[in-house]
Amino acid sequence: MTITITAFERSPDGGKGLARDTRVRWALEEAGQPYQVRLVSFRAMKEPEHLALHPFGQIPTYEEGDLALFETGAIVFHIAQRHAGLLPDDANARARAITWMFAALNTVEPPILELVTARILEGDKPWYAERLPLVEDRIRARLGQLSVRLGDAGWLDGAFSAGDLMMVSVLLRLRLSGILDEYPNLAAYVARGEARPAYRRAFDAQLAVNTDKPSTG
Repeated sequence: MTITITAFERSPDGGKGLARDTRVRWALEEAGQPYQVRLVSFRAMKEPEHLALHPFGQIPTYEEGDLALFETGAIVFHIAQRHAGLLPDDANARARAITWMFAALNTVEPPILELVTARILEGDKPWYAERLPLVEDRIRARLGQLSVRLGDAGWLDGAFSAGDLMMVSVLLRLRLSGILDEYPNLAAYVARGEARPAYRRAFDAQLAVNTDKPSTG
């Protein structure tokens, strides 16, 4: 059965890898699974056909036969469970990798998204200058804890896993802020994720959509 995912017809980030379909593309590339991409416009995302797949009118979605999924965490988890390469065989290590997936989405990403929202939507508010440092401090608190836990290890728990895929994807959103550079081991960790051939193929494929150039992956 062919896997089909949805992605932005034109990504708000211009193809810099921040749109959430990149996470799904990356997981599929790591698992060695071919897939097709159906591009949707912002208008189409709010129409009944797409809402039947994603009730909140967002991307990505995942279709495989009669299975339809939304939410990147759920999609990547499904891919990791069904195919080798993203979760360890050992039961305990597998559970820890899944824990890191949840940690990335539920603990580390929320304050980062708060920063993104503040900068994009609240920059003209009178309280923006006072609020921004508070948001940044919440991010630094999480990054400090994550930095200590990672230490000088290559990945979060032994070999690369879906937990690292999700964590790197989340941390990438901080690149332009400069905050990530305050934690050299986390910056190096993200760079290791970006250097993986599967990530490069996923990134190039998304970039090609937004630059009208053929993917090299």
